[in-house]
Amino acid sequence: MKIKYVAIAVGIIGLGLFYFFNNPQEVNFLLECPLHATTGFYCPGCGSQRATHQLLNFNIFGALQQNVLYLISLLILGYHLILTGINTIFKKQFYNYIYHPKTPLVILVLIIIFWILRNIPYYPFNLLAPN
Repeated sequence: MKIKYVAIAVGIIGLGLFYFFNNPQEVNFLLECPLHATTGFYCPGCGSQRATHQLLNFNIFGALQQNVLYLISLLILGYHLILTGINTIFKKQFYNYIYHPKTPLVILVLIIIFWILRNIPYYPFNLLAPN
C-alpha cells in the first residue's frame, strides 16, 4: 500500500522537475490541446502546462496569465489536502466544503463560465486566454 504513495510522489516530483526545467512555450515535443488544435477555441485547461512551468519558477503573475482557473484549482486542492491532513493527524472533524452536495454543480458552472469567457476575443475577456 505504501509503495503506491511512494510511486505517486516520485511521479509528481519527476513531473515537477520536468516542467521546472522545460518551458512548454520553447519546446515542441509536448502535446498541444486537441480542442484548440482542431477548433481554435481554448478549453478550460489550455495554458496549464505553461502555468505549471511559471508557477514552479515562482512567477505567479505569469501563471495567472496562462490559466487563472488552474491556480484556483490548485488552491482548492491545497485546501482539501490540508484539511484532510489536519483531520487525520489531529483526529478532528472539520467540515470539508468540497464534500458539500452543491459543490460539484458550483464548480461545473464556474468552469463553463470560464470556458465561454476566455473565448470571447474582446477586452477584458481576452485576458483570460493563455498567452
